[in-house]
Amino acid sequence: MAEEPVAAVVERGQSPKEDDVDMADAAAPPAQEKPDVNLDDLFADMDSDDEEFPSSKPPPQIATQDSNSSSPSDEVVLTPTSDQNIAHMNASDPELLRSFYQRLFPWRYLFQWLNHSPTPTPDFENREFAFTLPNDAMLRYMSYRTSDLLRKDVLRLMPTRIEIGPSYTTNPRERKMLQNTAGFRPLSKELCFDIDLTDYDDIRTCCDKANICNKCWRFMVMAVKVVEAVLRDDFGFKHIMWVYSGRRGIHAWVSDKSARTMDDSKRKVIAGYLEVIIGGAQSGKRVNLRRPLHPHLSRSLDLLKSHFQDDVLEAQDPWQTPARAEKLLQLLPDKDLRDALRKKWDASPGRSSLSKWADIDAVAKTTTSKSFDPRALLDAKQDIVLEYTYPRLDINVSKKLNHLLKSPFVIHPGTGRVCVPIDTRRLDDFSPLEVPTIQGLIREIDEWKEPEVKPEKPVHDWEKTSLKPYIEYFRGFVNAMMKGERGDGKVKRERGEEEGDGELW
Repeated sequence: MAEEPVAAVVERGQSPKEDDVDMADAAAPPAQEKPDVNLDDLFADMDSDDEEFPSSKPPPQIATQDSNSSSPSDEVVLTPTSDQNIAHMNASDPELLRSFYQRLFPWRYLFQWLNHSPTPTPDFENREFAFTLPNDAMLRYMSYRTSDLLRKDVLRLMPTRIEIGPSYTTNPRERKMLQNTAGFRPLSKELCFDIDLTDYDDIRTCCDKANICNKCWRFMVMAVKVVEAVLRDDFGFKHIMWVYSGRRGIHAWVSDKSARTMDDSKRKVIAGYLEVIIGGAQSGKRVNLRRPLHPHLSRSLDLLKSHFQDDVLEAQDPWQTPARAEKLLQLLPDKDLRDALRKKWDASPGRSSLSKWADIDAVAKTTTSKSFDPRALLDAKQDIVLEYTYPRLDINVSKKLNHLLKSPFVIHPGTGRVCVPIDTRRLDDFSPLEVPTIQGLIREIDEWKEPEVKPEKPVHDWEKTSLKPYIEYFRGFVNAMMKGERGDGKVKRERGEEEGDGELW
C-alpha cells in the first residue's frame, strides 16, 4: 500500500499558532476510533515480557523495514550489523532510529509523564505531537490515545525529531470537524524554558556557534541553579525536569498542575520575572537593574559569585584581548577610572581577566576624581557579574502555551546524542560530551553479556546500556509527579521497586 501524500507542511521549527488549524494532518493515518481500552493490555505487569522494552530479541542485530509497507508490524526482520558499520552510521539512519525507538525509547514513562494518570485521559489524548520527517517536512497536530499508538506511528514515519505541544480542548486530529473552529484552543502544557549556549557567544572564549566543551557548559550549570531557585523558592513549583537538548542547550519542563494550566498572561509574567539580560550582543550594557535589588537578584548574585570567579574569570578569561577589555571598561561608570585602567592594561598586555577585575577596586581607591561614586561602581560591578553569569533565556518559549518543544529522549541528528534528563542532584558532574549516542547504545546492546546468575526479572534492553541511569531518573521523576498529582501520595508500585523509583501501577 502506498503511503498517503504529505498534504500539510509547515516550516521547520515553526511554532503552532491558534489560527494554524488547517495546516496539519499530512502523512498521518485517519483519526483513531475510540474502542474500549483494556488497561491490562496497556499497562502489562513489568514481571512479564514487555514489548515496549523487548529483551528477548537477538541483541547483535538492527531492525529493518520493508520499504513497501506503510504500517509495519512490531515484528520486523532484523539484520546483523557490524560494530564498524554502526560507528559510521549517521545518527538519523532509519535502521539505527528504528532499533532505538523499538528497544530503548521509554514510551511507557513518556505516556505517564504527559498523561498525569494511570488510565488514559484527555491530557494525553488531546496532546499535540509534531514530527519532522527525513525530508524536513513537518507534520503538525498529531495525537494519540495511548503510547502504543504513538510508538507505532513513530516506527511507521521514522521522524528525525519529535516535538511536544499543548493539550487542546479537543483531539487535534478532529479539529476540522468542529462547527466552531474557535473552540479549538490550547488548554494546558508544561511551563517550559529554553537556554542555548549560542546566546553566550559574546562572553565565552572557548567555543562558539554549535561547538561546546565542558568549560562553557558551566554557563548551563549556572542557569539551572538560578532558574531552579526562582521556580522552587519564589513560585513553589516542585516537579521540574531539565533535559539536555542533544547539542548545545538545555530545556526545563515544569510539570506541576498549577504550571500546566497557566494562560499566556501568567507565563509572560514569570518569563519577565526571570528576564535580566536585555538586548543583543551589540547593544552595549545589557543589565540595568534598579536598586535596591530584588531579593531574587540578590540570591542570584550569591549563587553566581563563585562561578564568576572560577568559571568566568579563570576558565574563560573573557577580557584577555584589548577589544574585550575595552568592553569591560565601557561597563564602568566613571571616565577617569576607565582612563586609568586602560593606561594600566596597555602597559601590561598579558594581564589576566582575574587581575583586571582586581585592578578595578585597586585603581578606584587611588582616584582623585570628584565625580567618582563608590556606590555607582559597586552597582556596576554587580551588573557585570550578572551579565557574565545570569541565564540567557529564549523568553518566547516560556511565554506561549502553544509553543512546541523537543521531546526528551529523542536523538539529535547532528551529534547522535540522546536528549537525556539531567539529575540536578548531580548537576556539577554532568558532562554533555559523555551523554550516550545512538551508535554507542546499539553497540552496548550488542556487547551485553548475560550474567552468570540469572536475574529474577527479564533484563530490558535499556538496562543493558549507559541509558539506564537516565531512564531510571525519568521514572523516579514521573513517580514523584504522579504522587503529587493525586495529592494523597498513594501510587501503586510494582513488587520489588524502591520507594520513589517504581512503576505507577
